[in-house]
Amino acid sequence: MTDTTNKIGEKLVLTRDQLPQLFKALQKSGYTLIGPTIRDHAIVNQEIDNCVDLPEGYSDQQDAAAYRLSKTDKTALFDYNVATQSFKRFLFIPRHTILRAKRKKKTFEVADNKYSPSKMAFIGVRPCELHAIYIQDRVFTAGEFIDEQYQKQRDQIFLVVVNCTKASKSCFCTSMETGPQATTGFDLALTEIAQPGKHFFVLEIGSEQARTILSGIKCKPASQSDIDAADAAVASAAAQIERTLDTTGIKELFLRNIDNVYWDKVGGRCMSCANCTLVCPTCFCSTVEDVTDLSGDNAERARRWDSCFTMDFSYIHGGSVRPSSKARYRQWITHKLAAWQDQFGSSGCVGCGRCITWCPVGIDITEEARTIRERDIKPATVTEKTEV
Repeated sequence: MTDTTNKIGEKLVLTRDQLPQLFKALQKSGYTLIGPTIRDHAIVNQEIDNCVDLPEGYSDQQDAAAYRLSKTDKTALFDYNVATQSFKRFLFIPRHTILRAKRKKKTFEVADNKYSPSKMAFIGVRPCELHAIYIQDRVFTAGEFIDEQYQKQRDQIFLVVVNCTKASKSCFCTSMETGPQATTGFDLALTEIAQPGKHFFVLEIGSEQARTILSGIKCKPASQSDIDAADAAVASAAAQIERTLDTTGIKELFLRNIDNVYWDKVGGRCMSCANCTLVCPTCFCSTVEDVTDLSGDNAERARRWDSCFTMDFSYIHGGSVRPSSKARYRQWITHKLAAWQDQFGSSGCVGCGRCITWCPVGIDITEEARTIRERDIKPATVTEKTEV
């Protein structure tokens, strides 16, 4: 019989030598591993085979318009902040074929194009990214209309969170209450302890499926000293976070500052390159395109990623309703921090800091929000004199 005596919420110790066993157990259950590895001098999330593919002994430094990967003398496997892109592209895929059609004499026959999901285990999901996944769940599956492609793929995902033990200068998850530790919503959560003479993970079980995966791995219960070490490592990451974003009344703040003259300044810096939306783990703008081959006998309709920073995204008959970089940046940040709350019940920002790191000119969402607050156009009250 399978031993699944471990309980949900129980904390165990998974040694460094046992991590390959976890990976093999996931693969044996049919999961493809998607995790952090090094490519083109950066840490990216892509398919991996085993622990050898992880960025052991590497760390990253991130700041406004700055990213650098460096070799360290540590043996840690997850000693980085966030990968260059999130796990979003494996759920909300960059280009999804909606239908295919083939000419049959004078008509077209639409081919069956049902989406076939793959079982994937996301390795190294950061707590802020976990929150982002659940935000996109609300976007694609919680409303009246459910995105079939997203739902099918989401149902096949196993989430292995790795709590943060370091922070970059771009991080501000504490302001958004999304990290640096995951408390719920995962299958497994790991906190890495990599110190001279000892290397292990404090593991927390989050689902029945995780209990089954762990049934063949002999993990000992975590002692109080193990738990304290994990808590101290996470607390260290929280203490390293320098950026903050004041969310007090932020929806009302942005909605009443649509005409703030400050937008002219930030609009003059923004290049409308769309980097921020492409690396953001919650942005979901898309467009639909129809293409045919040269013969005219085969047609395809596909959904692909788009961005509210592109001119064509807001194009209607007669032109774009947001023709300037100023208007497009204002739309993005106001939707992210304000209107998103009305649509989906939460902020659209999780504080991962990617938009800060990958903006070519270093525009900082926390600084822009702070400046708008400082230059707030406060509404007149009954006690104030209003000039006519």
